[in-house]
Amino acid sequence: MKKYDLVTCEIDIPNGKKAVVDLNNPVYRFPDNPILTSHDINKVWTAPEFQVKTVHNAGIIEHDGKTLMLFRSHLRNGVSILGLAKSRNGFTGWKVESYPAMLPCSEKDSFAEGVNEKIIIENEKGGVEDPRIIKLGNNYLITYSAYHARIKDRVRVSLATTKDFRTFTRYGPLFNRNMRNGVIFPEKINDSYIGLFRLNNESNIGGANTQIMIGFTKDWKLNSWNLLKKPIIKTGGGPSALSDKIGPGAPPIKTKYGWLSIFHGVRATMDGNPYVLSVALHDLGDPTRVKVSNLPILFPSKADCRVKDSDYVHVPNVVFTCGAIRKDNGTILIYYGGCDSVMNIGITHEDILATLCKNYGQDPETGASL
Repeated sequence: MKKYDLVTCEIDIPNGKKAVVDLNNPVYRFPDNPILTSHDINKVWTAPEFQVKTVHNAGIIEHDGKTLMLFRSHLRNGVSILGLAKSRNGFTGWKVESYPAMLPCSEKDSFAEGVNEKIIIENEKGGVEDPRIIKLGNNYLITYSAYHARIKDRVRVSLATTKDFRTFTRYGPLFNRNMRNGVIFPEKINDSYIGLFRLNNESNIGGANTQIMIGFTKDWKLNSWNLLKKPIIKTGGGPSALSDKIGPGAPPIKTKYGWLSIFHGVRATMDGNPYVLSVALHDLGDPTRVKVSNLPILFPSKADCRVKDSDYVHVPNVVFTCGAIRKDNGTILIYYGGCDSVMNIGITHEDILATLCKNYGQDPETGASL
């Protein structure tokens, strides 16, 4: 047995319990999952127009001494909006704010100077989804998917900022093309801001959906990103849990090993398209240099969608993350949606994730096992 096969981490979690993770079981599901459900939201948002059927795919950040969750929920009419919940320990006691944080925007919202407000409003009428949050200086940057109300499958990764999570300023689409997955590194690297993006394909799987691109900008306020022509991570062409679709998930996490990027992967099956989570490791000084784990870290299971028999389940067999937090001891908390219906926590450690990338990798250019 190789030495790195023995990597095991024991992590303290609330209620005196311990999470044990290793290379065969890299993510420990929090025993009290789900941490937030539609029932929790509906107890607070009691107005009929704000009753929701799901809560999932939340951006996560630590702010003002609390863990803040900017979650996505489907209204009963099918439109997605964003709400806010806070916890003192990041596991339990989530308090939902009394009113949604971000609705599809209108003339009453705040806009960055020089943007085309009419285009931004039109882009968001179909809903706002899947926020990712980073902090740059005094600003919190939120990338999110904005859907057009009338043009089918028209979606733009868009940008908003806030300082207090009470008011938000819209900057509009980062790209004038269909895209629904975009994350930004939480610090400037070599005098540039860097992001990971997944362009949309005409169909749901294959093609552009099998490629994660990397982009650069000198000024994030301008929404002027240059994408490298060559994908930073590519998959497809053979049996793999990631073979038909990949996309960036949580914003990259800085560790002593490099930038850990937790992403999602999809494999088409006879019974749908199950989503898994996997991980890549980018070089700290040059994120174009990347190692990708060939072994996913989390597969969907019944434990990821514990709901009442009468509850709506939006998309079966899906685990999807938009946010993760690293603790000082290397513990990483992955906040993920289960079946696009409820919010969960997965507990892991940077030692485990980095070892998977280094020793159980796949070629980032082809997806082939190394």
